[in-house]
Amino acid sequence: MSTLTANRLAGRAALGSVILLFLVNGLVIGGYAAALPTLRDRHQMTGWQFPGVLFAAGVFGIISMQIGGRLADRIGARAVALGSLPLLGAGILILCLSPAYPVAIIGAAVLGLGNGALDVAMNAYGVQVEQARHRPVMSRLHAMWSLGNFAGAGLVLLLALIPGLAGAGILPWLGLIAAVSSLVALVLLLRLAPPAAPLSHHDEQTGGRTRIPAAAWLLGLMAIAFGLGEGTAFDWSSVHVTDVAQVSPTTGALGLTTVAGAMFLIRLAGDALVARFGRRTVVRFGGVCAALGYLLVATLTPLPVLVLGWALVGLGMGMIAPQVYAVAGHMGGGRVLAMVVTFGYATFLAGPGVMGGLVQLLGIQHAMFVPAALLTGLLFLAVVMPKEDRDLSR
Repeated sequence: MSTLTANRLAGRAALGSVILLFLVNGLVIGGYAAALPTLRDRHQMTGWQFPGVLFAAGVFGIISMQIGGRLADRIGARAVALGSLPLLGAGILILCLSPAYPVAIIGAAVLGLGNGALDVAMNAYGVQVEQARHRPVMSRLHAMWSLGNFAGAGLVLLLALIPGLAGAGILPWLGLIAAVSSLVALVLLLRLAPPAAPLSHHDEQTGGRTRIPAAAWLLGLMAIAFGLGEGTAFDWSSVHVTDVAQVSPTTGALGLTTVAGAMFLIRLAGDALVARFGRRTVVRFGGVCAALGYLLVATLTPLPVLVLGWALVGLGMGMIAPQVYAVAGHMGGGRVLAMVVTFGYATFLAGPGVMGGLVQLLGIQHAMFVPAALLTGLLFLAVVMPKEDRDLSR
């Protein structure tokens, strides 16, 4: 990275640009997730049709992560991130305006393409900003993504309160607002976002491509653990509280609300914790919190204890992912980051379905021992994960 590029990436404009990317991505994905039940009812999806929409978004997201990660290293993360924004906006717009199920599948695929490439590129961009500023910023960025998620979900609720927009009437407006937000962000970032540095993966001595560091696979295993833990928390926490505490679904929603709120709050403090204690310690403490939280919800039944358990899960999960992604980006740029993000993303998507089978086999409470066990294993992996620049060169 040249001195000029580093100086630009260390400025407020660079940090503000990455924050905007995380916010807009969170807004679109939060709105998409909150509108899925309405979309399902609009097209009267049955059987595997609804999972088909999720599958299209997930598979095309994973494909674009691999392409986006390599392009980010070749032409710069800024260029890939900005190029992904029109796809993200077009995808949510097509999905929300879809007149028939096949068009919804196309919209989900386009949304996945935009989201996957943007996910890797904005994290890679954030890592370069962190390197230029010489202090942690990744937790703050992920907090902004969580805030965008809240805004997207809140937008759906707000639209539903407007007379005449009940049910499927919210979808065109959601698609339009999300697409315009992506376009406005693109225009602003074209003017404000400084270029990111391309990364070379060629060995100067041999002339060949350098290998992906062995430690990247360790980070991938960690991503599997937190991917299952986070996916389970988002998809099963409210159902778990409802069934185990035997409360109404409205009260059961305390599960997801607690998880999301705890994740957002700890991410606001995460950068200060990393600066004070280091990434390894933060990840280990996050693993302890999340594992303990899952043990509580797997063994006890009173509502206050379950809420406490899910709060611990949220605190723990909120600490882990930003640090693992940051280390991956420091280790090998977009190429390694794409690999690690894919491990976590794929597990986040598939994990809740696997948990569904375990719930049928073990019951919803005892099934929570599985993420508790994986997060306990993550503690041992965190002992040897890279933490400093000298570790990242191995």
